[in-house]
Amino acid sequence: MEIKSEAKLTFAEATSIIIGHGVGAGILSVPFIASRNSMGDLLWIMVLVYCINLLLHLMIAELSLHNGGAQFIKCLENDLFTGPGRKFLTYGAFILLGFSVIINVSGFITGGSAVLVSWMEIPPWAAMSIFYVAAAAVVFFGMKLVGIFEKFAVFFMAAVIAILAAAAIRSGPAGFDSCRIAWTNVMALYSMVSFSLSAVMSVPQVVKGLNGSRREITGAIAAGTGFNLALVAIITFITLYSVGNSVTENGALVDLSARIGGWVSVVGYVFSLLALATSFWANTLNLRDVFAEQTGMNNRKSWLITSLPCLFIALLGLTSFVGFSRLAGAVQVLTGVGVIVAYNHARKRTKSSPICGKAGTIPFQIIVVIGSLAATAGSLLQIL
Repeated sequence: MEIKSEAKLTFAEATSIIIGHGVGAGILSVPFIASRNSMGDLLWIMVLVYCINLLLHLMIAELSLHNGGAQFIKCLENDLFTGPGRKFLTYGAFILLGFSVIINVSGFITGGSAVLVSWMEIPPWAAMSIFYVAAAAVVFFGMKLVGIFEKFAVFFMAAVIAILAAAAIRSGPAGFDSCRIAWTNVMALYSMVSFSLSAVMSVPQVVKGLNGSRREITGAIAAGTGFNLALVAIITFITLYSVGNSVTENGALVDLSARIGGWVSVVGYVFSLLALATSFWANTLNLRDVFAEQTGMNNRKSWLITSLPCLFIALLGLTSFVGFSRLAGAVQVLTGVGVIVAYNHARKRTKSSPICGKAGTIPFQIIVVIGSLAATAGSLLQIL
């Protein structure tokens, strides 16, 4: 199918959008849950989740490619929903997915507020408003600017992590007891790592921005999720090394900055804001496009209608930073099951598999669905 896009992306910009979607609430929440598990559990979970998530993202890329670069809802409408209830099911999925992303973005605003309050000692409502206005302004100008900002943000985040890692090593260990407290914590950790590597909503942006190039799409997805896996590992290890078992639910780098102190705290705050901003950009851009596809409204009106509710929910203070992350993960990962069913239909309809090949056959689809259900179940369990 012909692919229409508002802008063309370079490989680096497309990869950075994948990175930016994942880095943020989930990655900064992993150390808290990891502190309630053993180091061995963390290692095997990271490897397993990367493999399953890579398959999921490639299947979604192929599904979007079969539908001309369309977002989730349009793909579901074309390849999953049939019969007289098609419109009802389409709008039901639209509401569910929209709720998921709005809750997700509200978590980014809450996390950004926590950083600004700790750093600048301003009221939470003011911190949320400042973060929202600054981050939303980038999305207002469209996909190309988001891609450019994501690319530079990823570069700065990599530099900041290198500085933080060196500072954490110099500060010395705080003492970490590698112990699994309960099996429910293992499931919760699996869920959060899965959520941290999830950039499923940004995959259609990559498909469109790279004009359907199989090689570049596959490379951008693999590199982007691989980069985020490395961030999960580095941030978790240096946080547990420096903070030990005293990690809180406020986000890893808030704790890390408080522990090391001095100039390093400022660096940590900057990374947190960059990580949360990149996720905000990617998610609100995706939600804007989903809304525009379903309503026919122009991009800027869709941007305003979909981003403002995120600020209002964050201002209500309904749950914590990690709580927002887990709730969004539960809804979004479960939605992925429906996407795989649609992928199966699209694969049969077109009788082709330009991206996945044999890795997109039914046995691999089943593995991805099981992984998605496990991640959803883990997001609903209490962390002990």
